[in-house]
Amino acid sequence: MSVRVRLTRVGSKKNPIWRVVVSDQRSPRDGRFIETIGHYNPQTDPSTIVIDTDRFQHWVSRGAQPTNTVKQLVRAHAKGVAGGTSTGSAGVSKAPVAVAEPEAAPTDAEPDADETPAAEAPAGEAPADEPEAADAEAAAADAADPDSAE
Repeated sequence: MSVRVRLTRVGSKKNPIWRVVVSDQRSPRDGRFIETIGHYNPQTDPSTIVIDTDRFQHWVSRGAQPTNTVKQLVRAHAKGVAGGTSTGSAGVSKAPVAVAEPEAAPTDAEPDADETPAAEAPAGEAPADEPEAADAEAAAADAADPDSAE
């Protein structure tokens, strides 16, 4: 008995929805199957792909031959899971997503020793936290001295 991992259609007329099934190659496309390991809906935007990769690997390790379409779907699903997307044309991931909380700003009353507050900046120099002012001054100095090397 040769076992295949293939698609079987379960959607209605003009509404194709596919299941990823493990079945005997002699059974018809929408006929008897051994196990359902996922589903694929190409009509959603982006397409929905859900495949139990553990069961897929189990059957492939025992000699089941996936069809070309199923191979592409498994690759797309693996790419979606590795990329961290929860939905997308690449697939649907059931993995939980960790959300990093933003760090709170320090509430120290005194500034750091290496930072110079804007009020204490020497005259003629731009404060360190305003780079666009420093760039404007440098551009004005370059315009005034055309002989300087750029």
